[in-house]
Amino acid sequence: MKRAAIMVIIAMLGTAAWSMAQNKPAAQNAPTGQAAAATGKRPPQAKTQPEFDAYKAAAALTDPAAQEKAAADFAAKFPESELRQLLYTQVMHHYQQANNGDKMMEVAQKILTYDADDPEALVSVAQVLAERTHDTDLDKDQRLAEARKDAQRSLATVETDIPTGYPPEQLDAFKGYVRSEAYAILGTIDFNAKAWADAEGNLRKSIDAFPKEPDPIAVFRLSVALDMQNKYPEALKYANQAVDLTKEGTNAGDAARKEKDRLTQLSSGGAPPAKK
Repeated sequence: MKRAAIMVIIAMLGTAAWSMAQNKPAAQNAPTGQAAAATGKRPPQAKTQPEFDAYKAAAALTDPAAQEKAAADFAAKFPESELRQLLYTQVMHHYQQANNGDKMMEVAQKILTYDADDPEALVSVAQVLAERTHDTDLDKDQRLAEARKDAQRSLATVETDIPTGYPPEQLDAFKGYVRSEAYAILGTIDFNAKAWADAEGNLRKSIDAFPKEPDPIAVFRLSVALDMQNKYPEALKYANQAVDLTKEGTNAGDAARKEKDRLTQLSSGGAPPAKK
């Protein structure tokens, strides 16, 4: 699921949001007209002190199921609150950290009922659909089309649907992460369809978007996509990187090492294992 560096960034953004969610009427600080366009999306704000206190209490929870219930209670008590989306985003993060993809997607879909352009929620839904759709699923085409649409949409909304007021370096890192995830999803869909050239293009974009901490699975899949196009030297380069980014004994780590061994044998003139 999430990479380590971005979890730190998201935590910092969430902490900053607490200080932004002041108990002032939202209308007092809402930019209008050309000012709104220039400054971007205004951060969410509480309208009353009780609303802000209830938000802080729910946001302090770390168990995802307990926080999800608290978020639902908060939304019922404050049905017009701007902080509902922010609170459910924290729930989504906790389910993601727990590697509970089904609940992560469910909460992400809830967030999209508040803001259909939320880039992180779009990526979260697309990620689960892309990774958990199987050839035997009767609705396979529909699920993959939705994943592709959501990933592509997030690439646009990550530029327009992020609140202002955060440190620029954190915003840049967050945007890079979202772009990286979106391109990795597109690359995964192409990879599974054996559209190797398309997969190569999107997986390269994923790695380039967040070079500080590339997705190990995207790196491995790029190696295979290059291998399948007979681009062996570059495929070996990314296989080596995938090995460096993964642990032996894990599914990803073992697959990366197997791919590296195949390409190493090939480059040394030996008979490599057959492509799959």
